[in-house]
Amino acid sequence: MSQFIFNNPTRVLFGSGQLGNLHKEQLPGKKALIATTNGTSVKKYGYLERLQKELDLAGVTYTLFDEVRPNPTRQNVMDGAAKAKENGCDFVIALGGGSVMDCAKCIALMMTNPGDIWDYSLSAAGGKKAAEVDAAPIVCITTSAGTGSEVDTASVISDDEAKEKTGIFFQSMFPTLSVVDADLMMSVPPAFTAYQGMDAFFHASESVINKNKHPMGEMFALKSIELIAKYLPIAYKDGSNREAREMMALANTFAGYYMLCTSAHTMEHVMGSYHSDLVHGAGLIMIAHAYYDFFAEKKAAEESMIKMAKAMDVKNPTSGKDFIKALDDLIAAIDCADLKMSDAGITEDELTLYPKRIHEVLGGDITADPLPLSDEDYLEIYRRAYR
Repeated sequence: MSQFIFNNPTRVLFGSGQLGNLHKEQLPGKKALIATTNGTSVKKYGYLERLQKELDLAGVTYTLFDEVRPNPTRQNVMDGAAKAKENGCDFVIALGGGSVMDCAKCIALMMTNPGDIWDYSLSAAGGKKAAEVDAAPIVCITTSAGTGSEVDTASVISDDEAKEKTGIFFQSMFPTLSVVDADLMMSVPPAFTAYQGMDAFFHASESVINKNKHPMGEMFALKSIELIAKYLPIAYKDGSNREAREMMALANTFAGYYMLCTSAHTMEHVMGSYHSDLVHGAGLIMIAHAYYDFFAEKKAAEESMIKMAKAMDVKNPTSGKDFIKALDDLIAAIDCADLKMSDAGITEDELTLYPKRIHEVLGGDITADPLPLSDEDYLEIYRRAYR
């Protein structure tokens, strides 16, 4: 059996209504920076007010930073860290989806470390520095089922000037405490339910085809795939279905526990580097068929794909192509079969710029694919996916 390390120090409060128990927890500080979106949903649906009530009950004061954009930026991070330091905050609470949680983790890092967040990025334009000091404590309250950010160290941040969208992660960026409460996910619109759910699906499917897979990662990933295949179409069609929302929340957290992403995530991050409005999950869906079919045609991940097909309730699968059909059917069931790269502003000529950037922008482990991919292979996949 291959060696692996499993260490997840995040305490998770899982289940509908768990936000109401936050005040009973030992929170990791006395004054919080509440990081949230620059949109209106957390205020409109009362999530922010509910959090503030919990903090009041816990005797914790807070300052609000509501400037995080859907693809959080280097500037978002530095503005948030500056506000936290100016107001004497000693920990961060993320209230929102993956973008907010990612940004909050980096804000926590920059509350305690000198310089700029890009000093700590491993991307081509990044400073590649190690963090001198642990990040400030982080509490995550997720309002979406997609990224698994509530139980991992990773964050994805964009630098629009450098056209980089890249991962930043240190061990101290594990959340201390996370709340996964499906009551906060009931208001997610259908399209974003689909995009977020498929992001979680691809975290799991990439973990299964990953050549470095192991029993712990595969266990979480296959269960996540099973739940998403069954419950995502239900949650998409009826967002008020509590069971479907809860099962999607569970699948998302399971996928986040041991995420072993391959080059598919890196390929999408390159797309997002050039098109900041591209929703991450939508970008992954756009390239999914071409990406997985590339390996299926070469029979490079047959055993892994058969396992995933079985998890998706395919009867007696015999090849990777059975998984490809199940994947296509799932994407069609959530009305995403017609997503086009061209609709996101991506041009066919632009695709030739992408393969080089795969080596410069982080997302997944490009050395962990079932077969090593050349720049010509990456370009072929992009072109097959292009519509």
